[in-house]
Amino acid sequence: MSGGASPDLRSLATAAGIAVDWTDAFGKRRTVKADTLRHLLGALGLAAHTPSDIAASHNRLREASHAAPTLVTGEVGKPFPMPAGLRPAGAQTRPFEIRLENGEVIEGRGSAIPAIGVPGYHRLRFGDREVTLAIAPSRCVSVEELTGAGRRWGVAAQLYGLRREIDAKTPVGSGGIGDFRDLADLAGVVADARGEAVSIGPVHALFTADPGRASPYAPSSRLFLNPLHADPTAIADLSQIEKALDRADMRMAMVRHNESRLIDWPAAAKAKLAFLRALKSIMAADLAPGGSYVGDFADFVARGGRALRDHAVFEALHAACLKNDPGAHHWRQWPAEFHESGSEAVAAFAAAQAEEVSFHLFLQWLADKSLARAQAAARDAGLGIGILCDLAIGTDGGGSYAWAHRDEVMAGVSIGAPPDLFNQLGQDWGLTALSPRTLVARDFAPFLDTLRAGMRHAGGLRIDHILGFARLWLVPDGATPDEGAYLTYPLATMLRLVALESWRHQAIVIGEDLGTVPPGLREALEDIGVIGMRVLWFERDENAYKSASSWPRTATAMTTTHDLPTVAGWWTGRDIDWREKLALFGHGGSAATERAARDEDRAALWSAFTTEGLVTDGEAPPGAQAEPVVDAAIDFVADTPADLVLIPLEDILGETEQPNLPGTVAEHPNWCRRLPIATQRLAEPPAAARRLRSLSRRRGKP
Repeated sequence: MSGGASPDLRSLATAAGIAVDWTDAFGKRRTVKADTLRHLLGALGLAAHTPSDIAASHNRLREASHAAPTLVTGEVGKPFPMPAGLRPAGAQTRPFEIRLENGEVIEGRGSAIPAIGVPGYHRLRFGDREVTLAIAPSRCVSVEELTGAGRRWGVAAQLYGLRREIDAKTPVGSGGIGDFRDLADLAGVVADARGEAVSIGPVHALFTADPGRASPYAPSSRLFLNPLHADPTAIADLSQIEKALDRADMRMAMVRHNESRLIDWPAAAKAKLAFLRALKSIMAADLAPGGSYVGDFADFVARGGRALRDHAVFEALHAACLKNDPGAHHWRQWPAEFHESGSEAVAAFAAAQAEEVSFHLFLQWLADKSLARAQAAARDAGLGIGILCDLAIGTDGGGSYAWAHRDEVMAGVSIGAPPDLFNQLGQDWGLTALSPRTLVARDFAPFLDTLRAGMRHAGGLRIDHILGFARLWLVPDGATPDEGAYLTYPLATMLRLVALESWRHQAIVIGEDLGTVPPGLREALEDIGVIGMRVLWFERDENAYKSASSWPRTATAMTTTHDLPTVAGWWTGRDIDWREKLALFGHGGSAATERAARDEDRAALWSAFTTEGLVTDGEAPPGAQAEPVVDAAIDFVADTPADLVLIPLEDILGETEQPNLPGTVAEHPNWCRRLPIATQRLAEPPAAARRLRSLSRRRGKP
């Protein structure tokens, strides 16, 4: 017995995919506590409190492992054995039929699936059984397939931080929150500089009734969009917009928010939602029978089906419950009759609040049209990839997805990370995870739904924390982050489905493979064409930075990310200042030791720039002088062999503040910094223009 867990409990946990022993970032072997194992097994639907529970759960796992699958993945052009559970007993063979998506039929007999030359979701039939064959291409769509041969580049942006100037055509700019029209404008700037992509953070649905919960990586649902990014010009003309501003009486408020450097999410959201509510009222005739948009809106609602309606009902119900009880942020804090999305009480509420539910359907329709329009504008401007969207690793447990899909997520546990060199206490992100058992039981439909939502209007998808495709660190509610455990996921199947959806949507896939990477994961990602990530700060050999030429071609190269200091912020030590102010140093750490280490790191980075021939002055500039360092850092990353380089706008503009400071919530202005200049004028400042020209010269299309 180890860690208090009996051999039977350990055996059950292992069979369920839970690592009962693991090695931490410091090389120490750790054993998971028995209570943690029981908690995680319970979240998987496997009781483990008594010996009889454990025996029954073992039987359930054995039965599931012998059950005939209803979805099987394969690779195009390669035959493979009939999966266990589908093979006939003994030497018996049986005829089968494979109906391809294009209508072609393949007939056969035996215990192997023949090579299929067309990717897609095909149907295998034999006797009274039918199985989906998800036949994937050998690799995801590549950068070269979308942009042609050559090394390409783009920018990374926080959409909310974009701003638009006020003029006759845009009377309130973007109202204080960057929207999809700003995104289209940014695509035009990048296209003019001969780039190929604009990468944005997640634009998943958050909480319109609780807009202070602004982290894009903690969404209410990954199936739908944040309507605060909706562009009203996607459906309305200027006169309708002017009327809506006047009817809502929000013109001055939105103008004031448009000028702010920091977003006041509750106030800015209130103003924009009031404006959009007035716009829907003004456009009532367009949405009524015979109106210009009635068919388009009805088709959108029909395509969204039950999932869309559930989300709209959640939004209306959430607002009503918060109005009655300002502390009811989580649906479990609502009256009990509203906890089940399919309950009679919820149906009665939706019927009584039909107009409010319709408003949230309208918001999703407008947001969807806005993003589609931005991607079309990006491609029309000449971007080979266009918009790169971002898929968060999970959803907020109090959000619409967890409410409407309770049987798909694991209750009582949240996604996080074990202790490592950067976070010595570990992390608990408060996000729910899809259950791997449910994924298999439902033919991976919940997973596919999120991929399709992310790729629907994009030329690429960045998958946050793709390490979770192999294993997720899950923390039981009430436990500390270091008391979690790893749960394995069906990596091979998930990667084949990613490749298939990449092919169907003609979208590249980037996987955020930073942190404690499971052995073999990067090789698996590279084999199937998922592009990894490499960040300047981490590409080191002990005390020296790696040469630009040594970076891999198969990973996106970046100066920094939203969770890390900007180049100017790193050089000036702004990130250390923040951590000192907020007491974020780990045990034994201090601002003094961090600053001393940073001095050495600056010298090492400048030495790397000197070796690459990017700077001629052998002496590094002082810490307060960051501009030449930003120039050199962008050029250094641009010179790597990577097929794609993404430079954050903060570095293009030489900003010192980073979008997010991990380990903080309200202490640091996370997810609310806006850029200092309007999107269409981003290339005007001399330093920004110089950096864009350099990127174009080093990596642009001929």
